[in-house]
Amino acid sequence: MPTPLVVSLPDYTEPAQRLAQKLGYDYQVFDIHWFPDDECRITVPTRATTHIIICQSLDHPNDKLIALLLAIQTLRSGGVKRISLVAPYLCYMRQDKAFHTGEAISQQIIGRFLADLVDDVITVDAHLHRVKTLQQAIPVKNALNLSAAAVLGEFLQQQNMQPLLLGPDSESQQWVQQIAAEGSFEWAVANKQRHGDVEVSITLPQTNFQDRNIVLVDDVISTGHTLAQTAAKIQQAGAKNVCCLVTHALFAEGALELLQQAGIKNIWSSDSINHQSNVIHLAELFASQLQVLFKD
Repeated sequence: MPTPLVVSLPDYTEPAQRLAQKLGYDYQVFDIHWFPDDECRITVPTRATTHIIICQSLDHPNDKLIALLLAIQTLRSGGVKRISLVAPYLCYMRQDKAFHTGEAISQQIIGRFLADLVDDVITVDAHLHRVKTLQQAIPVKNALNLSAAAVLGEFLQQQNMQPLLLGPDSESQQWVQQIAAEGSFEWAVANKQRHGDVEVSITLPQTNFQDRNIVLVDDVISTGHTLAQTAAKIQQAGAKNVCCLVTHALFAEGALELLQQAGIKNIWSSDSINHQSNVIHLAELFASQLQVLFKD
């Protein structure tokens, strides 16, 4: 039987190649051409195989989802029986409730869209709050939401800084607590009140920050406003250094500069999304889970 093939869109070649190397599989890239009207032409690999592993981050998702739709339907027409999607960053998971009449619940809609296309979905630190499992959002047999806590915790241990880990809000507690457990680090969580899409107010916990190395921990950085305000508060409380550790470096325009201006010394992220702050590779985490999955 032909071995599986790892593929990706052109923007995610390096992490996909690392995954292919860990698995011992070949890697190829989808060829994509964008026309002046923003339509695209996709050409898929023609190597004979019945199992394709698509390793593709789904940040800035709209164009990527259309490209994957075209690619996957073409692969199915060519005889591919199993398609496994490794999406280190999984889009549209944060809108899991209609807050106003007429709002689309994108988590459910995109979840069903992906379930109609692929057989397996594997991601890491998906932003799930009102559902307990990824399978509730994406109804396929194998829908796995892995935790990056072990690899993030291992990275922090290597920094030899004995930090206090701080989550900027209650939603971050699950990540802070898990990463802290990996290195037996002290941890705490701040309180956040949101006033619209950008404006937030932060209240620090009753913790001693004086002359300490603080690492802000969250699952995703988007605008950076929450972490920037938290960093400012920590420095006012006497912190020695403030760094930031995040799984998903989404980074809206201007977010990196905002965090740097807020006095954050180091910004560390995984390669779930390509970004200059990437220092932690997730290939081994995904490969070990896929090897177990493919034995079943």
